[in-house]
Amino acid sequence: MVNLFPEVIPEGGKEPAFLNRAPGLKFQQTIGVGPIRALWAHQTNGSNFYVVSGNEVYKVPSLTGTPVKIGDVSGSGPVSIADNGVQLFFACNPASYVYNDVTGVFVQITDADFPGAVTVQYLDGYFIFNEPNSQRLWATSLLDGTMIAPLDFASAEGSPDGVVAVAVDHRELWVFGTDTVEVWYDAALIDFPLAPIQGALNEIGCAAAFSIAKLDNALFWLGADARGFGIVYQNKGYSGVRVSTHAIEYAIQQYDTISDAVAYTYQQEGHAFYVLNFPSANATWVYDVATQAWHERAGFLNGAFTRHRSNCQCNFANNTVVGDFENGNIYTLDLDIYADNSNIQKWLRSWRALAPGENNLKRSTHHSLQLDVETGVGLNDGQGSDPQVMLRWSDDGGHTWSNEHWASMGTIGSYGYRTFWRRLGMTEKIRDRVYEVSGTDPVKIAIVGAELFITPTNA
Repeated sequence: MVNLFPEVIPEGGKEPAFLNRAPGLKFQQTIGVGPIRALWAHQTNGSNFYVVSGNEVYKVPSLTGTPVKIGDVSGSGPVSIADNGVQLFFACNPASYVYNDVTGVFVQITDADFPGAVTVQYLDGYFIFNEPNSQRLWATSLLDGTMIAPLDFASAEGSPDGVVAVAVDHRELWVFGTDTVEVWYDAALIDFPLAPIQGALNEIGCAAAFSIAKLDNALFWLGADARGFGIVYQNKGYSGVRVSTHAIEYAIQQYDTISDAVAYTYQQEGHAFYVLNFPSANATWVYDVATQAWHERAGFLNGAFTRHRSNCQCNFANNTVVGDFENGNIYTLDLDIYADNSNIQKWLRSWRALAPGENNLKRSTHHSLQLDVETGVGLNDGQGSDPQVMLRWSDDGGHTWSNEHWASMGTIGSYGYRTFWRRLGMTEKIRDRVYEVSGTDPVKIAIVGAELFITPTNA
C-alpha cells in the first residue's frame, strides 16, 4: 500500500475494512529558505508555534500569520526542542540555544561547562540532554537552561555503549544507547538529580537518535543492538516490543544508511501514526497503531515515488502541521486534500491474484476484474472530472509488468458506476499473477475490495 491505509468498518459494514487515501499536504506558507528542521508548539503559550528553518528560528502566531525571526542557529540536521513553560531549549548538536518567551531574548548557551547537546528533554524543572559522542547526561540549573554546573552530569554505565538520545515518558527519562536502553527517575540527588531504575535496563538500542517519538502513551524507535539492526519497537513497560514486520525490516535493512532516520507522530480521526522517514534511502514508512498495519507514504516526482515531503510535526490550533524536508514550506495534513501542495499524490495497491494455498501453479484464464471502490466522486471539471484507475499485472511474481489498462471511476454523481477490466488474458511463465491498481486524480479513494473471475485449466 502506498498512500493508502486500512480503515476498519464497524460491525454490519459491507466488508471488515476499506482502504482510505492518505492525507494530502495543504500549503499554509513559506517560512525562511528551509529545510524545516523542527516545529514546536509552545505548551504554555498556545497562541504561537516555533519553526526552525535552515539556520533561522521563527515565532509564528498562526498558520498563515507573519513569522517573526527570533534568532539564528547552527548546523544542518534535525533540531531537538524542549520547553519549561518560559524558556525553549534548541539542541543543534553540538551548539544549543535558549529563547525566553517572556522577555523575547534569544541566546546561545555559552556556559564554559556546556559540552554540547544532541537531544534535549524537560523533566521536573530541568532540561536534560545527552552530550555528543559520550555516555554522559547533563542537567541544567533548575528552571534555567542557560546555566550548567560542572558536576551536573552522570554517566549511563549499565552498558559500555554510547548514549544516542534521551526521551521523557511518564516522568521518567529513557536513555537510548547504541545497544541498550536505561530508564532513570528523579531521585532529587545533589548535582545531577536523576538515578537509574534498577531492573529497567533493556538490551535493545537505538539506530537513529531522531527516530524516537511518543505516541499512544508509549515510545517508538528504530532499534539496533549487538546482534543486528532495523527493527521498530514500542515500549511496553520497560521492555521493547517489536511492531515492524519482516517485510518492513527487509526493506529497512537494504538501506545503506539508517542512522539519519527521522520520525514524527500524529493522530487523525482515531488513527495514531508513527511516520518514519529515511532521508538517504528516499523512503517513508508509516505504522498505524489503530490497525497495527504498515503502509508507505510517498511523494511523486518525475514518474517515481520519493520520500514523503513532511520532515517534522507539531499540533497547533487543532491542526497537524508538518514541515518540508527540502524548502521552507509548512503544510497541514488534510484527509480532504488529494494532492501534495498541488502536486500529484499517487496511490497504489498491489496484491496476489490468488490467495495463499489456492495457487496450484496451473494456467488460468482471467476474464474480468471489478474494483469495489466508491464511485461517482469525480470533480466538476479539470483533472478528476472523469477519474481513472490504472491496472497492470505481472505473471512472474512482480518482476516484470504489463502495460497500464485504464478504467473510469465514474463522473460526479454516478454512484452506481462499476469499475471493470475485461479480457485479462491467461497466466504464463511462473503462473503467479500479481495485480496492481493505482491512480493520480485528486479525488476521494475508498477501496472496499476486488472481485476476480477466472477459469482454471488443467495445464
